[in-house]
Amino acid sequence: MRRSFTFELENMEKDTWRVFRIMSEFVEGYEGLNHVKRGVSIFGSKKAGPCSFYYKSAYKTAFLLGKAGFSILTGAGPGIMEAANKGAKESKAESIGLNILIPEQQTPNPYLSYILEFKYFFIRKVMFAKYSKAFVVFPGGFGTLDEFFEALALVQTERIPKFPIILFGSKYWRGLIRWLREVSLERGCLEEKDLKLFKIVDKPLEVVKSIKRFYKYR
Repeated sequence: MRRSFTFELENMEKDTWRVFRIMSEFVEGYEGLNHVKRGVSIFGSKKAGPCSFYYKSAYKTAFLLGKAGFSILTGAGPGIMEAANKGAKESKAESIGLNILIPEQQTPNPYLSYILEFKYFFIRKVMFAKYSKAFVVFPGGFGTLDEFFEALALVQTERIPKFPIILFGSKYWRGLIRWLREVSLERGCLEEKDLKLFKIVDKPLEVVKSIKRFYKYR
């Protein structure tokens, strides 16, 4: 019993100090990104290679967004993230990376003009949501899906204002959309209006037009 009590007390002390680490990450994030007024976050698989269709599409999407006056935010890693940061940098736009510190070390890609590092995923997510005018979601795995569904949940529950959430690549997302319609919607877990919280596009220019149309940017 005594060992258990000591262990719990040590954990409580660690949790108390963890609060200060969390606070410092929030402060660094807010101060570091406060200048970003027209950010677009681009998500997608870290495994997409430079020769892949989606890598090239992410590059072009970010390039066009950069030329249109948007800053680009990514998770700072390889694959789709690298493509987006490369497109942003080559368009002379700000290329921002929000890197996550995880056991499987992620090396930031070389196309970043500004980088912030986070230990906690949830703080990093807050920064993406707070400083983005839109989310553009390319094919990816659990991390990509996590960002997509959390954004939908926040908008659906009116925790944040509605903003463009765009899936790129209808072929990749087709099965997921079918499941949402034929299972979740049919069983009453979703409403038809929920499926209008996002849109699907297949061309980089459609992304730019969609965002500009939403905000009535010229």
